[in-house]
Amino acid sequence: MSTRLKLVSALPTLPEAVLEVQGLSKIFRVNQTTFHALEDISFQAGTGELICVLGPSGCGKSTLLKILSGFIPPSAGQITLNDLPVSRPGPDRCVVFQEDALFPWLTVAENIAFGLKGRGLSSQLMRQETERFLSLVNLEAFCDYLPREISGGMKQRVALARVLILNPKVLLMDEPFAALDAQTREEMQNFLLTLWKKLSHTILFVTHDVTEAVTLADRILVMEKNPGRIRHDITVILKRPRMRETDAFHHHCKHLYAMLRTEKAG
Repeated sequence: MSTRLKLVSALPTLPEAVLEVQGLSKIFRVNQTTFHALEDISFQAGTGELICVLGPSGCGKSTLLKILSGFIPPSAGQITLNDLPVSRPGPDRCVVFQEDALFPWLTVAENIAFGLKGRGLSSQLMRQETERFLSLVNLEAFCDYLPREISGGMKQRVALARVLILNPKVLLMDEPFAALDAQTREEMQNFLLTLWKKLSHTILFVTHDVTEAVTLADRILVMEKNPGRIRHDITVILKRPRMRETDAFHHHCKHLYAMLRTEKAG
């Protein structure tokens, strides 16, 4: 059974739920073998909330995101988005992966604009929206560059702009900064928080990095494995921007490390 914890004395007003997950389970069957990847996952995500899903490798974090995105079906349970059932991929849930997955033959601007094709928008409106999101991710000067001509951090900014331009209700992020060097990763975390503040999307962010989770999250869902379950639901109340060198930040990290060690030992 999962527990709901807080690390300070007072809880904020809870936002209205946009995403609800109830009793979600996933069983894989391969060559007469049954593997319980997820078991009885239940939580809510509020409008504009940034939730990190934290846990060891093999606990089902990525599987959970694939189910939420509609890429694979659950074995049991229900997902609703604004009270409507989720059963297939849709533009209301966009995914950013660890690999940027950009089209190498398209420019930065063309990659960002790609999702708008087929939506019946005029060429003028498509151009205006593309320019707006190029500005949001500070890549106006690189609009005509190909992906191979820009840095890893820039590629992830393009990947973010490409999905945010679709105005999703929920942004699903699967360890998007894990392949970046430490300095670029911290820059991208701060950049994501800046975009989130401007656009107020609901974000579900998968990570195995405790410091990243405490830096980003309103709430942290701590998972255990065999089978994958939510063991703790932690509300993080630290003023933003969060300073990693403070005692309060270190306290949160130590608390989470202790939880992860307990789950690993168990």
